[in-house]
Amino acid sequence: MLFWHKDGFSTACGHGTIALGVWATDTGLVESDPDGVTEVRIDVPSGRVAAQVERRNGKLVSATFRNVASHVIARGVCLETSRGSVLVDLSFSGAIYASVRATDVGLSVDPEHYTELIALGREVKWALNDAVEAQYAADPRLSGVYGTILWDDLGRGTEGPKQRNVTVFADGEVDRSPCGSGTGARVALLADDGTLTATDTLEHHSIVDTVFRARWEAAGVDLSGETLVTPFVTGTAYQTGEHRFMLDPADPLGSGFVLR
Repeated sequence: MLFWHKDGFSTACGHGTIALGVWATDTGLVESDPDGVTEVRIDVPSGRVAAQVERRNGKLVSATFRNVASHVIARGVCLETSRGSVLVDLSFSGAIYASVRATDVGLSVDPEHYTELIALGREVKWALNDAVEAQYAADPRLSGVYGTILWDDLGRGTEGPKQRNVTVFADGEVDRSPCGSGTGARVALLADDGTLTATDTLEHHSIVDTVFRARWEAAGVDLSGETLVTPFVTGTAYQTGEHRFMLDPADPLGSGFVLR
């Protein structure tokens, strides 16, 4: 499966995986348990992932995205931006994400700062995209900073930490969800520093207050000695329509254009 956006395709897409799993079981492409969990396994550029779709009396309860093994790449990378010096954390969860605390640049994750958040997200992405830390030696398709996650700390709830984020991906696009693979990248960082323990659940809000809940399981270490975790991200998805795209060879703009 390839998950497309206006600037190409994603090497991973958690909410897309959730949506695909729900669609596959809704349509009968994958036979599902009407009173249990059905796992839909999906191959994407970053590896094999899954949507674990839970139903009760045939109706959707939730779907959980099981991502590839994820890890911290670097912490406290100092970057000069138009809003001053900022420290950036890099982590991998099917794609490479740069995390920046919004208050460090005088912002908060809310709609009134939407334009400034996008501008800074793009700035961080392109400043670090070719950095050594953002190169994925095992598969060059996974290299580069896929998105910038600007986040706010909302304290702790009864189940674990609560955060709000906006994920600026591709070239200035904003995720309507808390971003599935981006949530995995946050889980890797929070598990590493002890903020999110193995018994905690992260309550992860988006800029429009949609919510994912995430946890992790240990996944060993890689060849370089990096500690790996497998993120599990739970949300929902609903069909909104069907569309068939076509490319007329006579269309002079059929392959699209970019103005940014």
